[in-house]
Amino acid sequence: MWLVLLIIVAVIVIFAVRDIRMSIVTRPVFKWFKQALPPLSATERDAMEAGDIWWDGELFRGNPDWHQLHQYATSQLSAEEREFIDNQVVELCAMLDDETITAQQDMPESVWQYLKDEGFFALIIPKEHGGHDFSALANSTIVAKIASKSLSAAVTVMVPNSLGPAELLLHYGTLSQQQQWLPKLAKGEALPCFALTGPEAGSDAGAIPDTGVVCKGEFAGKEVLGLRLNWSKRYITLAPRATVLGLAFKMFDPDGLLGTTKNIGITCALIPTDHPGVRTGDRHKPMNMGFLNGTTEGKDVFIPLEWIIGGEVQAGNGWRMLVECLSAGRGISLPALSTATGHLSARTSGAYAALRQQFGVAIGEFEGIQEALARIGGLTYQLEATRVLTATAIDQKLSPSVITAIAKYHMTEMGRQVINDALDIHAGKGIQMGPNNYLAHCYMGTPVSITVEGANILTRNLMIFGQGAIRCHPYVIDEMVAAGLDDEEKGVREFDPLLCQHMLYSAGNGVMSFVHALTGSYFAKAPVGGATAKYYRYLGRFSRALAFCADIAMLRFGGDLKRREMLSARLGDVLSHLYLASAVLKRYQDEGHQHADLPFVQYSVERSLYLCAKAFDEFIYNLGSWPLSLAVRAVVLPLGNHFKMPKDEVAKQVAQHMTRSGVVRERLTHLCVVDDSNGTAVLDKALEAQQHAAQGYHEVHKLRKKGEIQGLTMMQLIEDAQAKNKLSAEQSEQLIAAESLRQEVIAVDVFAAQEFE
Repeated sequence: MWLVLLIIVAVIVIFAVRDIRMSIVTRPVFKWFKQALPPLSATERDAMEAGDIWWDGELFRGNPDWHQLHQYATSQLSAEEREFIDNQVVELCAMLDDETITAQQDMPESVWQYLKDEGFFALIIPKEHGGHDFSALANSTIVAKIASKSLSAAVTVMVPNSLGPAELLLHYGTLSQQQQWLPKLAKGEALPCFALTGPEAGSDAGAIPDTGVVCKGEFAGKEVLGLRLNWSKRYITLAPRATVLGLAFKMFDPDGLLGTTKNIGITCALIPTDHPGVRTGDRHKPMNMGFLNGTTEGKDVFIPLEWIIGGEVQAGNGWRMLVECLSAGRGISLPALSTATGHLSARTSGAYAALRQQFGVAIGEFEGIQEALARIGGLTYQLEATRVLTATAIDQKLSPSVITAIAKYHMTEMGRQVINDALDIHAGKGIQMGPNNYLAHCYMGTPVSITVEGANILTRNLMIFGQGAIRCHPYVIDEMVAAGLDDEEKGVREFDPLLCQHMLYSAGNGVMSFVHALTGSYFAKAPVGGATAKYYRYLGRFSRALAFCADIAMLRFGGDLKRREMLSARLGDVLSHLYLASAVLKRYQDEGHQHADLPFVQYSVERSLYLCAKAFDEFIYNLGSWPLSLAVRAVVLPLGNHFKMPKDEVAKQVAQHMTRSGVVRERLTHLCVVDDSNGTAVLDKALEAQQHAAQGYHEVHKLRKKGEIQGLTMMQLIEDAQAKNKLSAEQSEQLIAAESLRQEVIAVDVFAAQEFE
C-alpha cells in the first residue's frame, strides 16, 4: 500500500509541478514527437489541410452529441427543384434507351440537345449566369434518378456539375473568367471536361509529368507573358466532345519572369479545345459503357497567363483547389450513382423474387434468396440515408473531405454488393443482354465509380483514417504546429499544455470505453427511447474506443503509421461505419420513426456495429506487440466480441417488405425510374396483379393438391380450372392477367441469328 501511495504521489508531483513536468515528460515527448512526425509531401499536406470537419469530428473524438446530429437541418428539395425533377428529369428519362446508347457508344443528338436546352449541365451554376443554382441534394437526386435508367447519361450529367471546371470557376475564377465561361457552360454552348489523370500519375497528383513553363509568346497578334504547355492525359470523361478543357499541370518559371520561385507547383488552366496544339477526340471504352471518355494531349501549346483559373495569383494553388472542389463532388455524384444502384436493385429484385418460381413456389420464399434480399434492402436504406446526410453537409456550405471519402468508398462498395446480389437473384435473367435487361449496364458500370480518384483501395487505406486522424483529433494538429516552430523553446512551451490535455483526453476515452464495454453501454448517452436507443449507446461506446485506439496507434507507430495501411484502414472502417450508422438513425428520426422501416434500420445498423467490432478485433490482433494487444483488448473488448450480424428473423422481415407492393417498397425505392422501355414497368404491374389474384392462386393450389385439376404449368392449371368451372369469372380473369404478366417478367430477350452475322 505504501508503494502504491508513493507512486501516486510521484505521478501527482511530476504532472502538477510545471518545471518537473517539462523536464521529465514534455521535453522528451516533444523530441520524440518531432522525430515521429510523418514526412508529408506538398500534395499530401494540401490534401490534409483541405476541407471541413463536421459530424465526423464528433464521432472521432469519443463523445458524439446525438442531439446535435438530430438538430442538423436535413436538406429538402425546393418547389423549383421538385418541379424540375418531376418534369425535365422525367422527360429526359423517357428519352433514354440505355441499350441503344451502349450499342452506339453515345447518346442521340436529341438527348444532347435536350440536356443543353434544359440546363442539365448548369445545375450548380448561379442564376445570374443562367444556371439553376440547385442544392447538393437536388443535384444528387437528379443524377440518381437518371442513373436508375441510364448510367451513361448520369455520368454525362454529373461530370460538368461536380468534377469541374464550373465549380473551380465559381470558387476561384476571376470575375472576367466567370463572366466569360459560366453563361456559356450554363447554356451548353461550351461543354467542359477536366484533365488530371495521366499515364504516369493516377492518385498521386504530385507525380504528374505535364508541365507549363513561363515564357513569352504570341497571342492575339501580340507578344505576351504566358505558359508553354505539354501534357498527355487519359481517362478524361467528356474529353472526346468537350469544347473547353480544364487542365492540371506543374508550373515552372526557370527564367524568373514572375519572381524568384522556379518551381511554382500544380496549377489549373482553362483552354478551348480548338486552341492550336490541343488534341482531343480519341476514346477509351470504359466497360463498354456509352458515355464519352478519352484522351487529350498538347505539345508546345502557348496560352496567356490569364487563362490560369483565378489568374496569376492562383498559380501553384491548383492541387488545393482540386482537393477542396473534388471533395464536394465526391460527396454528391458517386454516392448518387451507388444509391441509384440500390434503388434499382431493391425494386427489381424484390419483385422478381416474388414472381419467379422454382419447385412450385416463389424464389422469394427460399431463405437463401431472403438473405440476399435483406442485404439489398438494408444497404439500400443505408445508401439513401448516407446520400441525404452527406448532401446536407455540403448544403451547409461545407466541404467535408473525410465524410465524402467515407461516402465514396463505402457507398460504391455497398453498390457493388447490392448489384452482385441482384444478379444472383435474377440469375440467367440478369446476364442475358437486351432491351429488357435492366441490371446489366448498371453491373458493368459499377467499377467505373469505384476507380474514380483512384481505386477504393487508396480511398480506404490512405484517405479516411490518414486524414481523419489528424483533422478530427482535438490536439494533434496544434501539436504538429508547435513541433514545427523554428523556436524550439517556444514550441516546447506551447506543446506542454496540449500534451497534458491530450493525455487526459486519451485516458478518459480509455476509461469510458472500458466502463461501457463492461456495462453493455448502459451508461452511454441515447437521445431517444425505444427500439433504437441501444444503437446510439453502442455507437457511443465505439466512438470512445476509436478515439482511444487512434491515440494508441499514433503512439505505437508514430510517422510509420501512414505506411501501416492495413492497420490504419481498420480504424478508418470504424469511423466510416459510425458515420453510416449515424446516417441511418438520423433518417429514421427525420422520417418520424416509421415502424415498418424498423427492420431496415435494425439490419443496417447491426451490420455496421458488427463490422466496427470486427475491425477493432483485427486492429488489436495486428498491433505487433502482445503486451500492448492484451492491454488494448482489455480496454476495448474485455468481455470479448459479442456483436453479430442481424438475426435471420430481421432479414426475413426486410425481404418480406421488398416482395410486396406498398408504401414501404415505394419509400425504399423512390428514386428508381419505372417505365415500359426497359422491363421495369412490367415488374410492378405483375407484382400488383399477383397480389390482386392472391385468392385465386390459393384456390388453384388447393384444387391441384386435391387432384381436381391437372397441368404442368400454372397457366395450364388455370385453364383446366376455368374449363371445369372451379373458378369464378373474376378469379379466372385476374389469374390469366397476372400469369401473362409473370411470364413476361421471366422472359429474356432473344435475337435472330442474322443479327450476329
